[in-house]
Amino acid sequence: MSRVGLTIDQIDDSERRINASNQIAFLEAAAEALNDDLLGLRLAEEFDLRDLGLLYYVMASSDTLGDALKRAARYSRITNEAVVLQYHETREPTLRIAYSGIQRHVDLQQIEFCIVAMVRVSRALSGRRFFPKHVSISHVRPRGIAKFAGFLGRDLEFGSSADELDFPAGSAEWALVDADARLNKILLKTCEESLSSRRSNSGRLRITVENTIAPLLPHGQAKASVVAKKLGMSERTLVRRLADEGVTFNEILQQLKANLAARYLEEDGMPISRIAWLLGFEEASSFTHACRRWTGKSPRELRLSR
Repeated sequence: MSRVGLTIDQIDDSERRINASNQIAFLEAAAEALNDDLLGLRLAEEFDLRDLGLLYYVMASSDTLGDALKRAARYSRITNEAVVLQYHETREPTLRIAYSGIQRHVDLQQIEFCIVAMVRVSRALSGRRFFPKHVSISHVRPRGIAKFAGFLGRDLEFGSSADELDFPAGSAEWALVDADARLNKILLKTCEESLSSRRSNSGRLRITVENTIAPLLPHGQAKASVVAKKLGMSERTLVRRLADEGVTFNEILQQLKANLAARYLEEDGMPISRIAWLLGFEEASSFTHACRRWTGKSPRELRLSR
């Protein structure tokens, strides 16, 4: 427990809020200790939905699934201050899950929990056993995909540019089984009061840049100009603001590549050539040179030294 900055008392205290970074570290450590890299999926399939507390009830009492997802997007930080949900209501509604102030690349289990849990909640509230039209998950998963497909459907993409759920056409209008307009009005007021008391977790620009770079790596687009455009600023502004934090874009890029390389090399079944591609290297030899620069060892030597 001390390894992830938590104590037994903190875990047992249902009233105590646990820092988002600690949550992620705890789930990753638990998955490793249990030798269960599907832990997030299993937890999402089994937990009591009511444990989501106020967020669950304000969603459940809404009139339609679209309304419930809007509530989830607005009030998600009541449950987890680092989770940012972005809902886009069209004929085929979309829900994007992002982190604020948290490095996305260090997390596998919690984001998988969030995605599966959101589908499960939506099914329970609407009373429909539906599959999302498409599911995108930004990290790479070398195994266990069939288990996710069994719950989320076959239109499932790992290693994508975002963490996103695309709902079926017309699903925003689905009536909810426990809709209660009077209760919802009361809960909305409570949610607004709770939201106003939460402290913003905007985090440093460095983390935002890291989270933007990660999905760009396999496409060879991890460039300052591209990242700046995605963040809605000029490249010059990005460079200046990073300098204010005492870091350069290239330092962030190289450190992120080194961290991801270490994670991918732990997967014995993942070829070196695929790892090189995932990190944005055109050739495996370029990855080998970079790996020696970061660690003094080749990828194969690092894999053998684990």
